Amino acid sequence: MSTQAIIIRMQATDNVAIVANEGGLPAGTALGAQYPGLTLREKVPQAHKVALVDIPQGAAVLRYGVPIGYAKADILAGSWVHERLLDMPAARELHGLPMATVKRPAAEPLTGYTFEGYRNPDGSVGTRNLLAITTTVQCVAGVVDVAVERIRKELLPKYPNVDGVVGLEHTYGCGVAIDAPEAPIPIRTLRNISLNPNFGGEVMVVSLGCEKLQPDRLLPAGSIPIREAGATEEKLDVVCLQDSAHIGFMSMIDDIMVTAQRHLERLNARRRETVPASELVVGVQCGGSDAFSGVTANPAVGYMADLLVRAGATIMFSENTEVRDAVEQLTSRAATPAVAEEIVRELGWYDQYLERGRVDRAANTTPGNKAGGLSNIVEKAMGSIIKSGTAPIAHVLSPGNKLSREQRGLVYAATPASDFICGTLQLAAGMNLHVFTTGRGTPYGLAECPVVKVATRTELAKRWHDLMDVNAGRVADGELTIEEAGWELFRLLLDVASGKKTWAEQWKLHNSLVLFNPAPIT
Repeated sequence: MSTQAIIIRMQATDNVAIVANEGGLPAGTALGAQYPGLTLREKVPQAHKVALVDIPQGAAVLRYGVPIGYAKADILAGSWVHERLLDMPAARELHGLPMATVKRPAAEPLTGYTFEGYRNPDGSVGTRNLLAITTTVQCVAGVVDVAVERIRKELLPKYPNVDGVVGLEHTYGCGVAIDAPEAPIPIRTLRNISLNPNFGGEVMVVSLGCEKLQPDRLLPAGSIPIREAGATEEKLDVVCLQDSAHIGFMSMIDDIMVTAQRHLERLNARRRETVPASELVVGVQCGGSDAFSGVTANPAVGYMADLLVRAGATIMFSENTEVRDAVEQLTSRAATPAVAEEIVRELGWYDQYLERGRVDRAANTTPGNKAGGLSNIVEKAMGSIIKSGTAPIAHVLSPGNKLSREQRGLVYAATPASDFICGTLQLAAGMNLHVFTTGRGTPYGLAECPVVKVATRTELAKRWHDLMDVNAGRVADGELTIEEAGWELFRLLLDVASGKKTWAEQWKLHNSLVLFNPAPIT
């Protein structure tokens, strides 16, 4: 019995389409009534492209209605189209771009949606009630690990309203050019992570004592939200391991425990309350992407993004190298020419950063991306940017900066594409909920923030049934529309923001924070 081919073409002008069948399709498979007389000349794996017409040497290979490459030699209809057959298009110049040219009518507001969150002294809202322990330097990480484990076992049972304890460990703080022009990026990143809405305004620091990044440089006077009425300044609460009062290792741990208890008592007094969906600050990201990412999961996330914007919430998309080849889509959707100029400035700065490191533009597409049908960064970018939806880009955020209460709507947070650096920078921006799409699969998670994982394919969702929260592969299977999947995600976010645990939280899947440090190491 022959397998019925399931072929997905993104635009009517495309001359390639991807094979949706699980396991791919063998040579000789007829592509059906939609493509009469067309059969596969060779086996094509799932998510990979097949030529729908003869493509002459030098001609554009079109997907998403744009050239994702140029044929190195003639490609016959029915052939498997992969990266070895394509020359990658040149990067788009950052001048002569359409600037704020797309003018869409204002979307109808979405009202009446709420979640149960924690209000903070600075007006922000958390989706979790966590004790965070900030570290000034990597040298204290081992001590903090021991203390966190003891806090988890000995103290947290006494404070049932606290969701957990997190050590904000990193590899920065000393042995770095801390006064270099770009050193403020990792410093403000760590500072702003310490002030994430999920930490309730409680700031506790563990310092070594001799490091370059001293506590008062990391969190200067006035940077911590004031908790008590009438107070003019919040005192920084620091445990310094080199303090002469510490006699032996256990006295360090005991000091951290005593300090943590003060913060836990205040956190435990907090309760969830009903707040509007506009208090969500959602970061979206993709990792382990495949050719289905731009067909199922990312479009569903994009629809969800539009719903969040309509509800008055804030949503961030990022990943410089994964949107760079679609820059004209960004600048044209900017709410104003000034926002478009900010996009150009951030991407131009990152171009220069990569150029200093002599980074090959083709390096972004990983072996896994290619195995999943993505031929190059151009194709990857077209599928990645879809998760931003269709709303105007209202704001642009530089790496490590924190969103203000006024910066709502769709935000481009300019971050590297690395999953862990992107997630770290979105936490610094004030993210209280994270959505992560994957096609190849990745056990990504954050201790600081719930992560909703979205599978692009049903096969992955079934195989990793206890890691994926949503199966967007049902869109390709014909079971859901993009709109239905987007609404499903939107409603799930409200549940998770109200306390429902994601799979990553249940398994305690917590990846390390990675600070973006473009400054030299000394």
